[in-house]
Amino acid sequence: MLRRRFIQLMTAAGVSGVAALGTLEASDTRTITYKVKGFTCITCAVGLETLLLRQKGVVSAKASYPEASVVIKYVPATVTEDQLKAYIAEMGFTAELAHRG
Repeated sequence: MLRRRFIQLMTAAGVSGVAALGTLEASDTRTITYKVKGFTCITCAVGLETLLLRQKGVVSAKASYPEASVVIKYVPATVTEDQLKAYIAEMGFTAELAHRG
């Protein structure tokens, strides 16, 4: 069921639609790394990355299938770590904090 939801969202997202946030100062953003459980292929990582980039407050996202991780640069005034983790869970994956920077 979760995989079906993930595929539906990927289909709806397409490859465009990443909103520009304008120029941000480094102090306006934070970076967090999660270990991700549930990736079965590189498409899962690319899909999660694409969907995260569509979320308000996410500046960048880089997911890695081989490392089973995702590095997210975000604006904490717009989105919280708990919201990011919940969104990853909504996509059918489990996120565990690996590094906060």
